Amino acid sequence: MENRITVLEPLIIEAAQQGMDEFVDVFVDAIYQGIGGELTAENMPLLNADQTTLLAYRILRDEVMDGGFVQLIHNGYGPFIFKNPFGKMMRQWGIDELATLLNKGHRLYNRHHEAIERECSDEEFMALFEQFSDFDDLDDTFVEHEEQWTAAVAAYIDDHIDRFATILGKEQ
Repeated sequence: MENRITVLEPLIIEAAQQGMDEFVDVFVDAIYQGIGGELTAENMPLLNADQTTLLAYRILRDEVMDGGFVQLIHNGYGPFIFKNPFGKMMRQWGIDELATLLNKGHRLYNRHHEAIERECSDEEFMALFEQFSDFDDLDDTFVEHEEQWTAAVAAYIDDHIDRFATILGKEQ
């Protein structure tokens, strides 16, 4: 399958000079742009496994850094993270510690997701963090390792860049 996602080479160079987060963002942004701004069941087949995995990592990172695994699950991303081969892909990308963390999270997700996913008021949502404090260690581990894991994601992209986008030179 031809890669429908394109990135201009100068954008990659500039982002790489700014840092790993910016480098990763270039590819995440290009993928979202290539699928109309939002990942849906309809456009997911347009992406390859690495592109989908990168979007999953971004969703995981953003949700967990903002409000932990409870927020991630409450916001409806639990099935995307835990019922897809995301953890297996992290292991294939060489990010074994994150894969192990996701396995632990998957067990907790299976045990608690129905209660966490239900509709609730803001006050009830905030109470979920105390009610499901067994996610706290996972949250802490993710926050402690996020920079290292994002660097590993950036390195994987750099080593397999053609799996994420077609790179267009300055002249195109």
